[in-house]
Amino acid sequence: MASLAARRAKDTTIKAISTGFAVLAIFLLAWILWTLLSRGLPALGLNVFTQITKPPGQGGGLLNAIVGSLIQIAIAMAIGGPIGIFCGTFLAENGKGTKIGAAARFVNDILLSAPSILVGLFIYSLLVVPFGGFSGWAGALALAILVIPVVVRTTEDMLNLVPVGLREAAFALGAPQWKVVMFITWRAARAGIVTGVLLAIARAAGETAPLLFTSLGNNGWSTDLSKPMASLPIAIYQYAGSPFDDWVSLAWAGALIITVGVLVLNVASRLFLARGH
Repeated sequence: MASLAARRAKDTTIKAISTGFAVLAIFLLAWILWTLLSRGLPALGLNVFTQITKPPGQGGGLLNAIVGSLIQIAIAMAIGGPIGIFCGTFLAENGKGTKIGAAARFVNDILLSAPSILVGLFIYSLLVVPFGGFSGWAGALALAILVIPVVVRTTEDMLNLVPVGLREAAFALGAPQWKVVMFITWRAARAGIVTGVLLAIARAAGETAPLLFTSLGNNGWSTDLSKPMASLPIAIYQYAGSPFDDWVSLAWAGALIITVGVLVLNVASRLFLARGH
């Protein structure tokens, strides 16, 4: 009886501690969201989406930063997304127990945990210094390098969860491996793969450090990828510490735009995948 009572006491204690930390995490998240909404919503206006950045006191908006972020993220995903999906597929389907698979996982783990500023310095020495200037291409490539390990990890993990029986049944019917991957395993794991892509987009959308060394930022309007290009993370970084109230408001508006954009993308993709099932 004593031992049963002790086990129940331990169980109750662990549950109480776990519940307490869960409530604390939810409270902190709610606090962050409330701060973001309370300061970001009043700063949102038509000018934020229709005007470029102007000198303090002249209104202005974040149109150049929004467009610059969309361009760089789109290029980064176009480069890093397919590489990550195909690499993760190789590791799950053909890389088990091989030296190249072990090496790829090791390198991917390093990239996944590496500080983003190191990626920015690498691209700075690779593209910015030799070509004599900051550019949108450099920023997009830095984001692509950050995207790849996230997509690789999630793709491999999701494909490993697909039952082996599905593959064996397809092979037994005479299907080649590329058809098994495309029409069986990818289809079965598509929700997880899409989630990984969305996580990569969310990471790329909020990165500031690598862009400081690559695309730098631009207060004017520029869609030329060979020149410095504006982005929302850089704008937030520059304006948040500004002594001008209108620029600080723009920083909060930019933070809210990134958060809402990632949230809408997640919700829309989940609704799409649920409808597909």
